[in-house]
Amino acid sequence: MLQASSKWKPVSPCIIQPGMEKGEATRCLRLPRDRPLCLLSPQEQDLETLHGSLHVTLCGTPKGSRPVILTYHDIGMNHKTCYNPLFNSEDMQEITQHFAVCHVDAPGQQDSAASFPTGYMYPSMDQLAEMLPGVLQQFGLKSIIGMGTGAGAYILTRFALNNPEMVEGLVLINVNPCAEGWMDWAASKISGWTQALPDMVVSHLFGKEEMQNNVEVVHTYRHHIMNDMNPGNLHLFINAYNRKRRPREVQHPARGHTASECPALLVVGDSSPAVDAVVECNSKLDPTKTTLLKMADCGGLPQISQFISAVGFFIHYPFIQPATSLPPTGVRVSCYGI
Repeated sequence: MLQASSKWKPVSPCIIQPGMEKGEATRCLRLPRDRPLCLLSPQEQDLETLHGSLHVTLCGTPKGSRPVILTYHDIGMNHKTCYNPLFNSEDMQEITQHFAVCHVDAPGQQDSAASFPTGYMYPSMDQLAEMLPGVLQQFGLKSIIGMGTGAGAYILTRFALNNPEMVEGLVLINVNPCAEGWMDWAASKISGWTQALPDMVVSHLFGKEEMQNNVEVVHTYRHHIMNDMNPGNLHLFINAYNRKRRPREVQHPARGHTASECPALLVVGDSSPAVDAVVECNSKLDPTKTTLLKMADCGGLPQISQFISAVGFFIHYPFIQPATSLPPTGVRVSCYGI
């Protein structure tokens, strides 16, 4: 949906570790989007799960005991609008040649989704997480590396808390266990869901400064929400996200497991609406297993295509090469702490 530059555009480097100053960031890239998401013919299916149907796209063939990269998108998006810029990049394809990729669309958020019938009860965020083991089972997958954005990051975190044996790592972009205030702001400013939806989603994705400086990008995305999304289905997903549990419950999952039992990379732009929540979330996790990547001069949505260096290192090295090896040619890591 959003257009990215066809040329590489570097941004200043560094992955933040505890004690580093605000504003430091990793070298990032704006990536082209003119290639298909899957180089091989994808398996696109509607799968029946514990709490209803999920639209799932599997790209590539699972390779033995190696985990599959599983993505989950944010509100106002689906897997195509959220992850095409990243997975279309040459650097990411250098990584994904070693992994199958499983893209999950939240119920009713895929392209050309039919409206749910009157009275349909949309799954809660916990129930959306509980649907994922069924996806792994039906594709015969043993474990995943989760990559989630916004609402999708929350869902994958819940999944990891309840199923730690199925998750070998998490990449969490703009994760906000509470997201307090943004729905209340929208409700106080606008009456009527048809008019409110674009503004509610835009306020979730973009900071005030970003909306002022990137008017064209915000307008393009607002147009996408109004013309490409099923508004009734989107409304239901937003409501589920707004009703999610408080952050304290994320830290005390079932069976005594914690999210810090698997490596996690937290990613946020320094002008993203979620920046404070992500920094706070990072402070509560095990610093030996968690890395915070805070990107300078970067806001909400555009950063999806800008963190390829850190993601490449995070995903590639534990499963493909020993830590002493040099990065692959296309993956440039300026500094790291994983």
